[in-house]
Amino acid sequence: QVQLVESGGGLVQAGESLRLSCAASVSIFSISRMGWSRQAPGKQRELVAGITSGGNTNYADSVKGRFTISRDNAKNTVYLQMNSLKPEDTAVYYCNSLPYAYPWGQGTQVTVSS
Repeated sequence: QVQLVESGGGLVQAGESLRLSCAASVSIFSISRMGWSRQAPGKQRELVAGITSGGNTNYADSVKGRFTISRDNAKNTVYLQMNSLKPEDTAVYYCNSLPYAYPWGQGTQVTVSS
């Protein structure tokens, strides 16, 4: 059973930064795309960032220029560096392959106060 374990969330003030980590129980070397999604209360889950095995990235317009996704295949870990956080970034953040192929982890809560 593949497990994805997200960590690094917390409560921060607007303008601050957080770095999220997603540790996979399997090798991600051969997974062509990995991504971070988020789900705010009462809203659908939305994809915010993706990264290919070659390091090409893409971002939702709402986070472009503030978030950076990266991956360390040797550590089977995907990261999301989040800068200049805004209250509207408040959500539970999840990682998964793209398209979604693995069971969702518990996610990590990010709360940004104004």
